[in-house]
Amino acid sequence: MPTTPRAADLKLTGLIGTMRCSQLFTGLPTEDLALIAGFSLTLQLAKGDYLFHEGEASRGFYLVQSGAVNVHRVSATGKEQVIHVFRAGESLAEAALASLTGYPANARAVEPSTVLLIPKAPVLDLIGQRPDLALRMLGSMSAHLRVLVGMLDDLTLKDVESRLLNWLVKHGRTAAGGVIKLPGTKRVLAAELGTSSETLSRTLARLRDQKLITVGARTITVLAAPALAAQLRRNLGEG
Repeated sequence: MPTTPRAADLKLTGLIGTMRCSQLFTGLPTEDLALIAGFSLTLQLAKGDYLFHEGEASRGFYLVQSGAVNVHRVSATGKEQVIHVFRAGESLAEAALASLTGYPANARAVEPSTVLLIPKAPVLDLIGQRPDLALRMLGSMSAHLRVLVGMLDDLTLKDVESRLLNWLVKHGRTAAGGVIKLPGTKRVLAAELGTSSETLSRTLARLRDQKLITVGARTITVLAAPALAAQLRRNLGEG
């Protein structure tokens, strides 16, 4: 059945709305957003579907409309290390536009997701005409770099308990009521912390038994933030 003009208009409006929620496109005039939306492709991903694989030639960059996408690398021994979980409004893989070696990591949906693909050729043409958009993309890539640097800092903490405490302290600062929403499943969190699901579960259980946290299906509630921070300092030899 052919798409009616009204349906096409509604789809365009929806795409523009998604782009307005992204820091990358904030402040761009509607005409520019409509132009980008016009050549963007909507991808539907089931849980576990790959968006791209490491080394694959770049098709463009992506904007998450709904759901969550786990960007990770796999070591020579087969261990998966999560780099970041991207959610609605976040863009990813902008750096691959200028890379000759393709995507630097893998990207997989950790829940049913809708993702916009902004294709390489037309967006590079647009960047050539609009230096301000190039600067926005550099800013977005700088934000991703800060995430990577923070992750490397976290992984220098040698034991799993310290990495988990560090994660809880950082995320607990901004969590309403101390309730931290997990970025996917506990398996995703375990990979982000560079450990196994079993080790993470044992470590969570110890902190729960100490009455520092409670653990739900998709949340962790911080009950004693000062005590968590103090335990982290002791683990680091700073207490």
